[in-house]
Amino acid sequence: MRWLFSFTAVFLFALNAWAQTPPAEPQQKIDELVRLLQDPDVKAWLDSRKQREPLTPVSPAGNSALAKWEAGARLGVNQILSAIPAIPAEVTAAATRARREAASRGYAPIFVIFGGLVAFGLAAEAVYRRFAARREALLGRLIPVGIFAGAMAIVFFAIDWPPLARVTLLAYLAAFIVFRLAAALLSVAAMGSPLRRRLLVLFGLACFAVATAVVGEPLGVSPEISNAISYCFSVVGMLLAIEAAWSIWEGSRGWKVAVTAYLVVLWFIWCLNMRGLFWIGTYALVLPGILNAVGRLALSFTSDPGSLRGILIARGARAAVIVFAVGWLALVWHLNPDTLGQRDPMIAALFYGGLKSVLILVVADLLWQIARGWIDRTLSVSTGTTTLAPADAARRARFRTLLPIFRNALAVAVAVMAGLIVLSQLGVQIGPLIAGAGIFGVAIGFGSQTLVKDIINGVFYMLDDAFRVGEYIQAKDYKGTVESFSLRSVRLRHHRGPVFTVPFSELGAVENMSRDWVIDKFRITVGFDTDIDKARKLTKKVGAELIEDPELGPHFLEALKMKGVEQFGDYGIVLSFAMTTLPGMQTYIRRKAYAKIREVFLANGIAFAQPTVQVGGDDKGAAAAAQAIRAQQANAATPAK
Repeated sequence: MRWLFSFTAVFLFALNAWAQTPPAEPQQKIDELVRLLQDPDVKAWLDSRKQREPLTPVSPAGNSALAKWEAGARLGVNQILSAIPAIPAEVTAAATRARREAASRGYAPIFVIFGGLVAFGLAAEAVYRRFAARREALLGRLIPVGIFAGAMAIVFFAIDWPPLARVTLLAYLAAFIVFRLAAALLSVAAMGSPLRRRLLVLFGLACFAVATAVVGEPLGVSPEISNAISYCFSVVGMLLAIEAAWSIWEGSRGWKVAVTAYLVVLWFIWCLNMRGLFWIGTYALVLPGILNAVGRLALSFTSDPGSLRGILIARGARAAVIVFAVGWLALVWHLNPDTLGQRDPMIAALFYGGLKSVLILVVADLLWQIARGWIDRTLSVSTGTTTLAPADAARRARFRTLLPIFRNALAVAVAVMAGLIVLSQLGVQIGPLIAGAGIFGVAIGFGSQTLVKDIINGVFYMLDDAFRVGEYIQAKDYKGTVESFSLRSVRLRHHRGPVFTVPFSELGAVENMSRDWVIDKFRITVGFDTDIDKARKLTKKVGAELIEDPELGPHFLEALKMKGVEQFGDYGIVLSFAMTTLPGMQTYIRRKAYAKIREVFLANGIAFAQPTVQVGGDDKGAAAAAQAIRAQQANAATPAK
């Protein structure tokens, strides 16, 4: 609040000083000048000088736009330099006229009325702060300013002020309210205290300067004097900006010198009445920081920046700042028709085309951010599918497959469309450009048939829903889990770790091992004396235990069953087993089934078959066979010579 009271005190002191100085001497000079101009001898001498003065020929170069602009700029600078000494007298006369008008109608001086209105607004604000509940950061600072402005507005519009007092009070009260709004916004934005204080001083100076320029004409101040006052304010603002750059910015000395030179150049551009170029340079300096501060401020209104509401608030606030900047630049350009660029139709067309292009890019960026946010949210939701029904899981897997491709295609489409519209606004004929792009595309198509083949095959794979992200597939010599897609290839992660990037034209027939369900079959060989019915009952018991398991049960579609005798082997009976599970878990479940079947079969006397050698016959034959075996082993152990 000390900045506010300081600003008010300086303002009131200036008005009081201007009002107390008597303008007797300028008025006497004006009366003497009028008397001399009415003298007949002086009039006759002036008429004779006009008749004898020859006409000055104008060179052809003097008719050019550059020469006219240079002459106008030189005349404006000379007028301002000559008007600066007359500023105190003009301001004093204006303040005296306003004070006399208010006194003639029984009102107090304007600075007293201003102080009374401000005091009434601050009192209403204090009452609100005492009895109102605390609110969040931004609203807690904006609502008191609104109460302050509303209280002053009620009193201001309820009283019929004198004309000059009405204009003066309205201009400076509006400037004070805008200053307080800026102070509230800067207090919420994440800025350091020294930077915030200097920005407040700069903004307060700008508000005071604008209000002074607005009341100049109603108070009878000449345009030359008003321009001179504005230039004086601009010098002070430039010096404050340079001081802030050297005091706060942590850059090197070279960068500080460069920024200082940049600010001086901007000031000279403003002095030469090149207001459009001045504001473009100002935007280049301050707009990135303003956009960052506005984005952080807007994100404080939402808890989820990635949601549609968060994107609309953050991006919408930044877009509003850019639209306001573009609108202000167009207004400044329109209100200064005598500038050098305005006289050239080509420069004017490029300027307005550039402004429209900025708006087009802002709209395109907002639409793209909304679309990308929706796609990213859908992808994040579609990640977990284990607890969903098969149809919902399949639909989400389909989303995970197609949405990244759609996101890339949408980015290309938005960029191309925005680029074409921008070129059209800048005066470029896009019809021949589109036709040339078509011919170039045909040539590229003939020269890169393999690439076109990959893209077309990928489109048909997507239409056929042959595979999705997260599924395990096998195509020719490639197999692995599908990780991602591009326009021409698919990335497969092998179960041992390697990654294959396979063009779509190289896939051929695709074996999808992760779609819907899997029937897993395996065989176990038991002895010839095994009771088949007993083995079937034990297998059914094992299948029931696996389904009741909290970890394995949700992955079963059909329980483990013994299909029967598959064949008679050399060492025993081959039994066939089968179960239906969800894709991806069949190997893990089969290992668990092996362990349980072994445990149950051994506990119930069912032996697993193993290779055996039986030697039959009498003792002599057995002895002979044993001798033959020992001789064969001895020959095998003897090394060859």
